[in-house]
Amino acid sequence: MTPLANADQQVFHRHRNLLFSVAYRILGTAADAEDAVQDAWIRWSSADRCQVADPKAYLARIVSNLAMQRLRSTRQQRETYVGPWLPEPILTDGDTADVITDAESVSMAMLVVLETLSPLERAVFVLREVFDFSHAEIAVAVERSEAAVRQTAHRAREHVRAQRPRFTADRSQQRGVTERFLAAATGGDINTLLELLSPDVTLWTDGGGKVRQALRPIRGAETVAAWFAAIGTVTYQGVEPHDMHAALVEINQGPGLVFSGAGRVIATISFDIDADGRITTIHNVANPDKLRTVADGTTHQLETS
Repeated sequence: MTPLANADQQVFHRHRNLLFSVAYRILGTAADAEDAVQDAWIRWSSADRCQVADPKAYLARIVSNLAMQRLRSTRQQRETYVGPWLPEPILTDGDTADVITDAESVSMAMLVVLETLSPLERAVFVLREVFDFSHAEIAVAVERSEAAVRQTAHRAREHVRAQRPRFTADRSQQRGVTERFLAAATGGDINTLLELLSPDVTLWTDGGGKVRQALRPIRGAETVAAWFAAIGTVTYQGVEPHDMHAALVEINQGPGLVFSGAGRVIATISFDIDADGRITTIHNVANPDKLRTVADGTTHQLETS
């Protein structure tokens, strides 16, 4: 490898986490985001980099366009998906203050809201609100006029503001609620579950037609509590209760649970928790195709700038 080629590789590697962070927020799946980053590397390695004044902006533009293209091609598949479609969960490392402050931008709740945007709206929102790119920089990235980008950014921001959870618990409270939920669910303690659940809690389950899951959202504290209280008494995805293990982990920069058994990961669970410490939404991902990154133990350090 020539010194110039090695330098170009170092530049790309320096921004790789940022590129994955952009692509994952636009696509909602780690596998597709990794593919977009790999395609970005191919384009970067074959480009005339003598004309590149700002490698970070240039690479962000490439990966944003690749992610938008990939999202457009997968939208039809998601529309015919069996049951609710949820984002692919990832294990994260949120030890830094910046990551903790911006945890909402990659939460499962936020990714679900972003799924309701068009590919262009999603890319513009992510680049503007999460990564603080200027409207002019985004205009170049998405090949639109600056005026059009401003309108798109405003429309996306208002939509997200209307849909996102309004009041959320702080990080320590989220962890405490998650720990109590885990103990209650594995112990079949339905009374504690009822204490933790908001009366109008909603459980979303994603099996993708690969494993048996509810095909519609389950609503109401009593029904959801009964669902989870049965975890320690019934066979789940071929795993007997005594062979099932649950671990508290960080999923998408917030406390979550990973359930495993028979040598494989069988589900992840993450929560939306309000300021009163009540669980308002539960995201249960059991589609094995979406659990590969978690099963591999890959931990991502997501960036916001």
